[in-house]
Amino acid sequence: MRASDRAYEALREDILQWRLPPGTLLAEVEQSVRLGVSRTPIREALARLTSEGLTAPRGGRGAVVTDISVDHLGELFELRGALECRAAELAARRGDPSLFAGLETELLASREATAASTDHTSYYALVGRLDSAIDAAAGNSYLSTALKNLRVHLTRIRRLAQDDPDRLAAAATEHAAIAAAIAAGNPVLASAATTIHLHNSLGYLLAAGTPSD
Repeated sequence: MRASDRAYEALREDILQWRLPPGTLLAEVEQSVRLGVSRTPIREALARLTSEGLTAPRGGRGAVVTDISVDHLGELFELRGALECRAAELAARRGDPSLFAGLETELLASREATAASTDHTSYYALVGRLDSAIDAAAGNSYLSTALKNLRVHLTRIRRLAQDDPDRLAAAATEHAAIAAAIAAGNPVLASAATTIHLHNSLGYLLAAGTPSD
C-alpha cells in the first residue's frame, strides 16, 4: 500500500471514530511525524479527505476536521431517506428472503446484548452487514456508490448518540423490522420501516443535542 493510502486510511478511521473530533487541526508536519510518513503523502491524504467532506483546507499547511451541525444533520437525513428507502424497496423485490430472515433473527437477538454491554462493536458490525446486504440486493451500482459515500458521514453521526444502550436496542428492533419486510418481499413495508427508523434516529440525535457551526 502506498504511503498516501496508509495515511488516508489512518486519518479517515481516526476521524470516523472521533479520535480526531470536529475542529481538530491536522497540520502536515505533526501528522507526518505521528504517522511516520513524509509530508507529501499527508498532503495527498488530506486532499482525499477534503473531497469527501471530512476535512476542510486550513492555511495551506494542513486541514481541519469538519463540524457536524444541525443543518448538516437535516440535509444528510433528507438524502438518506431518499436513498435508503429506495434501496430497501429494490432489495425487497430482488433480495434473497432467507438471507434477510436470518439477519432479522440476529438483530432481534442482539437487543438484550446491546442493552447490557458497553462494547457495541458487534452490533455496529451487524448493522453494517444489513446495509451491505441491502446494497447488494438492490442491484444498482450507482445507488450503492451514493450510499457508500453517505455512510462515511453517518458513521461519524452515530457517535453523537454516545452509544446509548436504550436507543441502540430500539434501533436493533427497527433494523429487524426492515429486514423482515425485505424478507417478506414487501417493498412498501420495507420503505415504511426504513422511514420509521430514520425518523426515530433523527429525532434522537436532535434531542440529544448536536454541535453547531
